[in-house]
Amino acid sequence: MNIQNIVVGAFEVNCFIITSDSGYALIIDPGSEAVNIDQIISSKKLMVSGYLLTHGHMDHISGLSELHAKHPAPVYIHQADLKWAFTAENAMPPFYPAPDKPTQMQTIDIEDGQVHSVNDLEFKIITTPGHTPGGVCYYFVKQSILFSGDTLFSGSVGRTDINGGNTNILAKSLKKLVALPEDTVVYAGHGPATTISKEKRTNYFLRGQNS
Repeated sequence: MNIQNIVVGAFEVNCFIITSDSGYALIIDPGSEAVNIDQIISSKKLMVSGYLLTHGHMDHISGLSELHAKHPAPVYIHQADLKWAFTAENAMPPFYPAPDKPTQMQTIDIEDGQVHSVNDLEFKIITTPGHTPGGVCYYFVKQSILFSGDTLFSGSVGRTDINGGNTNILAKSLKKLVALPEDTVVYAGHGPATTISKEKRTNYFLRGQNS
């Protein structure tokens, strides 16, 4: 499994392109700059087999519609965020208008603990509300890799002072992540990669969290 990171948009979101040995790709959080993401997909002749959205905020999904039009594939998003993700409620002027919803979008209902196999890529759903009601992490168990969106960052955690945020709920979500193997590599929605081990030792917001 190959992972390529492209930082996109005004809020510097990490969009990840995950590629299997057979040339299939999963796109995580295409937040903006669809042309640049497409350039990678097209230059490598990748076959997009799914879009994995960690949550619904505009900075993580605003490039989806344009990419989906060229590379249609199922969209993984929790229903709690799908309800508002493509509405005026999700605009943040002057940085982002409300995201366009892809036409003929096939959404995959995702729930905690589900394991999905997409061609030769397999991942587990870990629901992690708190930053948004429908926040999720995608855990590639065999590779010990977690894509945490805006739930967990290197040295920090997601904000809860915006619509739909809840500090107590986020704390419960973080307990799920703390319980993962310590060598799990964490690719966050913003900033550098980290590990569960490092965050348990150094992240202020994880103090007192026990696996």
